[in-house]
Amino acid sequence: MTVRNSLPAFVIATALATPAFAQDTQSQDDSEIVVTAQRANASAVENGGSAGVLGDKPAEDLPFAVRTYDESLILNQQPLSLGEVLQNDPTIRTSYGYGNASELFVIRGFPLFSDDIGLNGLYGITPRQLVAPELLGGVEVLNGASAFLNGAAPGGSGLGGSVNLRLKRADEDLTRVTAGFRESSRFGASVDVARRFGTADQFGVRVNGAYRDGETAVDGEDRRTQVLGAGFDYDGGNLRATLDLAYQDIRVDNLRPKVTIASGAIPAVPDADVNYAQDYTYTDLTEIFGVASVEYDVAPNATLYAKGGAREGDEAGMYGGIKVTDAVTGDGDSGFHSNIPFKASNQALEAGLRVRLGSAITQEINFGGNIAWQEDRTAYDFFSAFPTNLYDPVQVSPQPTAFAAGDLDDPLVKASRRLMSAFASDTFGFLDDRVLLTGGLRLQSIRQKSFAYSDGALESQDDEDAITPIVGLVVKPVAGLSLYANRIEALQPGPSAPPDPSLVTNPGETLAPRTSIQYEVGGKLAFGGLFATLAAYQIERPGEGILPSGEFGYLGDQRHRGIEFTLNGDITRGLRIISGLAYINAELDGGDTVPGVPEFTANADVEWDLPFAPGVTLTGRALYTGEQYVDAANTLEIDSWAVFDLGARYVFAAGDVPVTLRLAVENVGNEAYWASAFDTFSNALLQGRPRTVRASISADF
Repeated sequence: MTVRNSLPAFVIATALATPAFAQDTQSQDDSEIVVTAQRANASAVENGGSAGVLGDKPAEDLPFAVRTYDESLILNQQPLSLGEVLQNDPTIRTSYGYGNASELFVIRGFPLFSDDIGLNGLYGITPRQLVAPELLGGVEVLNGASAFLNGAAPGGSGLGGSVNLRLKRADEDLTRVTAGFRESSRFGASVDVARRFGTADQFGVRVNGAYRDGETAVDGEDRRTQVLGAGFDYDGGNLRATLDLAYQDIRVDNLRPKVTIASGAIPAVPDADVNYAQDYTYTDLTEIFGVASVEYDVAPNATLYAKGGAREGDEAGMYGGIKVTDAVTGDGDSGFHSNIPFKASNQALEAGLRVRLGSAITQEINFGGNIAWQEDRTAYDFFSAFPTNLYDPVQVSPQPTAFAAGDLDDPLVKASRRLMSAFASDTFGFLDDRVLLTGGLRLQSIRQKSFAYSDGALESQDDEDAITPIVGLVVKPVAGLSLYANRIEALQPGPSAPPDPSLVTNPGETLAPRTSIQYEVGGKLAFGGLFATLAAYQIERPGEGILPSGEFGYLGDQRHRGIEFTLNGDITRGLRIISGLAYINAELDGGDTVPGVPEFTANADVEWDLPFAPGVTLTGRALYTGEQYVDAANTLEIDSWAVFDLGARYVFAAGDVPVTLRLAVENVGNEAYWASAFDTFSNALLQGRPRTVRASISADF
């Protein structure tokens, strides 16, 4: 009896204990999955990146300020465009170009046009106007003039800094599916797949695509993004090669336009979500582009490399604006709405050799050359203006033509550019590379042609050659501290006049190339998990503007002086920061401040992995931008502004699959503000985005 009763007790105890053991094991597995995924999701800044002809370098070895915003940050924030990625940088502010959805970035008080953003180290291959972030594995920012490192930017901008986009690579196996929502009714999904093959994982393939469509938080503004990219790579030790192919189509309907100021005062800011666009306005940008590269180690200390790329772009749209003539009532007119088709055909090549020599005193020698060809086809049709009001806009049908030029259906070549350069540099390393001295020369040749809209006849041609030197010094007196200085000159293509003949007497004309010079000193400090940079600089170049005669041309000189500070990394385990501030004194001849350049900007972006709530991360960001003058005479000024963003992420395990939920609110206070007064051609204001809710869910299979 006792034996019979003891047997069931043993069986029952075993049965009860076994599920408990399995549950504990499962809990431990889930916890490991959550912790690993949460760490992988951490938004981060890589301190280093591409330094052009000098190669990929850590920040402490470069006489420049370089940083990279990584793929996790892009995935977490689900940005609409590249501009929303660069909002994280305290030294950069975003505006729009002339009349349409074309982002430009203000770095050290100078514009960087989307045409002049690098892609895997090549100019002219990046999609023009807007860039879909879904293809990007990293966004590299270099502050300051970089003409020696990358060659002259073909669009003539980028003097204050450069941006290089790094496409995604198959670093490890991945299958990720993401679905997202953005206020007010924009939904989308993306797929990202990466695999490595071969006996030594020498082959890699990464394919990613996304589709997003719907209305944004601005009333009536609709954005559709379609993107598909494939990246292939081979790493055979001494031989490495990559090939990237991509397609992008972005359509923006009813884009809220910039506001041109034609009165003697600044109008009050409309409600944060109001839209004063015409319903028929749109921008449709279709791009096909690709880049290939190969590297071969001819010796343990010598690498030959070559890369090339091409892009075909097709832009269509009906563009709009609004001009305020009475700042009190908001009365004004539409300005000139327009239809400006644009087709681009670009190619670029670069090749070179890097050699490292020496022992006690080291040398890294770089020499090579690059060439880029660009051809722009365009025409224009500007419509007659009609009366409207900033606060109570009227909707009308497209108005009759006021003036037009070229063939809208088959535009002729309006401009072509050929940029060639040969470069050589030598970096000497002393005292175990604690002192690095870089000297270099780049022989640059820029040929620009401008043609008539009507018959394609040659209107003007410029051929300029220049030798632009660089000197850079890095001193590392103690571990973690790097002091640097540089002097660099640049030859840049001349800017182009606006296509609107109501603004200038020489619409579309390209000015002759111009030269500039930069001096910079700074330091970088790594301590604990943090990395800080401090830089002071001066940049001088000829300025551009509208002359008293009404012609667009060079107008005096600009001198920009400033100080920049950045701080990023881990404050403590699970608590991260991306932050910094910048001060700029940007002056024209006579002492007036350059319009659209705020004296102060500052950012603070914080993430906290809650130690008492596994898988939960809280996020917060503050952006501040100081006052900006609107006009060159400094009689009009917009107020400073600050916005705050809040968010959270939650990682959990669904079986052995990590799943991440993301929720964020941008501009929590729904502040209505003028975000930027930067405009190349007129006194214009860009209104900031309203409060926007974003949510997404990702599963990594």
